[in-house]
Amino acid sequence: MFSRIAFIASLAFCLNAAAQQQPVTKVGVINIQEALVGTRDGKKATEELDQKFLPEQKEFDARQNEVIQLQDQLSKGSALFSEEKRNELARDIDEKKKRLERDMQDAEDDLKAEQQKLLQSMAARMTAVISQYAKDNGFLLVIDVGNQNTPVLFAAAGVDITQDVIALYDKGPAH
Repeated sequence: MFSRIAFIASLAFCLNAAAQQQPVTKVGVINIQEALVGTRDGKKATEELDQKFLPEQKEFDARQNEVIQLQDQLSKGSALFSEEKRNELARDIDEKKKRLERDMQDAEDDLKAEQQKLLQSMAARMTAVISQYAKDNGFLLVIDVGNQNTPVLFAAAGVDITQDVIALYDKGPAH
């Protein structure tokens, strides 16, 4: 009986010691999009894009106001206008709205392309920073939770390394 208890105790001790010697598996999560935009370079690039597209946005706002005014004019003066004048005004409004929507979509596509180009130029350095951070901090796996194709359903706040990586990126080139 004593030998069986001693055996079980020594087995438990060995298993505990073996478990303590196993490396701790660390998994981190990052929102790469947030990290890229959150860096000084990302903030500067975002500001430059905003400034570049600001005049176009002001033009779109003015054109949108023009359409609203024409719609107002049509609704308020509908009873006073001839049918031909109402139809002409309605066609004009429709044409201006369609042109505005197309132009806004083209501008949005251009903006997205510019953003993608800027983010890609920063991506190589960001990848190196993430890799260095993971190595330095013992992470075996880092998952991008900002990517819709990565099905992460839950991640504890303590495993999010986004802000740490932003700070490391802003310190300078990855070593």
